[in-house]
Amino acid sequence: MTTDTTYHQMVDNKNGRMNRKIIVNEEIYKQELEQIFGRCWLWVGHEGQIPKNNDFTSIYMGEDPVLVTRDSKGKVHVFLNMCRHRGNRICRADAGNAPSFMCTYHGWTFATDGKLVGVPGYKEAYFEELDRSQWGLVEARVDTYKGLIFATWDNSAPSLLDYLGNMAWHMDLSFDRTAGGVDLLPGAHKWMMEMNWKWPTDNHVGDGYHVPITHGSIRGRGTASGTASGGGLNPANAQVQQRDAFAFGNGHGVASISPSRGSVWSADSENPVNKFNKEHEAEIKERLGERAKWQPGTCAIFPNLVISNPSWSGSIKLFLPRGPLWTLGWSYYFVDKQSPKEYRDTIRTYQTLMHGPSGIMEQDDAVPFIQATGTARGLIAQKYMINQQLGLGHERAHEEIPAMAAPSPSEIGQRGYYGFWAEMMDAPSWNQVKLTPRKF
Repeated sequence: MTTDTTYHQMVDNKNGRMNRKIIVNEEIYKQELEQIFGRCWLWVGHEGQIPKNNDFTSIYMGEDPVLVTRDSKGKVHVFLNMCRHRGNRICRADAGNAPSFMCTYHGWTFATDGKLVGVPGYKEAYFEELDRSQWGLVEARVDTYKGLIFATWDNSAPSLLDYLGNMAWHMDLSFDRTAGGVDLLPGAHKWMMEMNWKWPTDNHVGDGYHVPITHGSIRGRGTASGTASGGGLNPANAQVQQRDAFAFGNGHGVASISPSRGSVWSADSENPVNKFNKEHEAEIKERLGERAKWQPGTCAIFPNLVISNPSWSGSIKLFLPRGPLWTLGWSYYFVDKQSPKEYRDTIRTYQTLMHGPSGIMEQDDAVPFIQATGTARGLIAQKYMINQQLGLGHERAHEEIPAMAAPSPSEIGQRGYYGFWAEMMDAPSWNQVKLTPRKF
């Protein structure tokens, strides 16, 4: 610990103030890797990425590379992508299908269920004395929710459903609209940014305040819908009856949820997304029940998963720490599993234009994240607290949604996010972490 105060004292939610050192301090970052990335449930993929036996995909949990596999019997696993012999990666591919993985250093070979199945020189050099059953791949605990795969290194962690808590209520609005849920479009955008990993998550956990300023250049203008029929597309123009920001507990938050008023895509009836939503309107209402009247908003799931613009398209963004001053961004796009090619092409075009590494909105956001990280490095800057007082004292338990709400814009989401951050950083074990009880 680099301070004589607790992390709860560094995050003063009562007065809406936060110590700037938590952004750039190296020792605090090392604690984050252990206390947060070593213990929390982390998103690692979607079941649709590994539909067949022996399918696999590669990703990270914090700074640790992992393999997500479906073994020869159909069970999903998450393994540390590290040979147990010398530590070389056993797989260097992003994704594929293989019955086993061979380390290219000494040839130790592991099956997709993690078992060590091949050791060169097992008889001649090890004299059959190596206990192969003790040297399989390091495996994380795995669970899924609506097709989303999560993993944790901590066997004492609460269940995934308890960890997601009331946030699952909101996730259903995007991932359980139609039979079969969603698909991820193939591939991912990946880019490195000179910023602390918490800033982009902070932005999506509930910062509706920045939109008219940071994204002012696109407000009031249409963008290409990606369809031959043309038509304007600008979600910022969508009219809503009311907006609230939400803190769902356990560090999860939503920028705004509002009563649904139909698609926020172009009014063009031939727009593939608008057309699909109209065709499946009855099914969506039947599956979601009363929740179907709510339009989901951009949200963040603690610690580093962002679901952006889920009400009209859908991107899943992961912000992976690479030290306190660098972040690796990975962005995937999701669509309804039943959607036709035209729908998928529209989503891909829009998301690349707006939310890819060179996307209009992504570049808008990156500049303040980089600059806020840079200023936090300064000696004088660290003497001054971050202000998180927007909407402070105006929170309430929402009448219908299982969360605390405040009129948007509000920093209720940021206060919830960093409050849980402090909880995880101070707690020696999960027994000391106060989870928000599920209400649905």
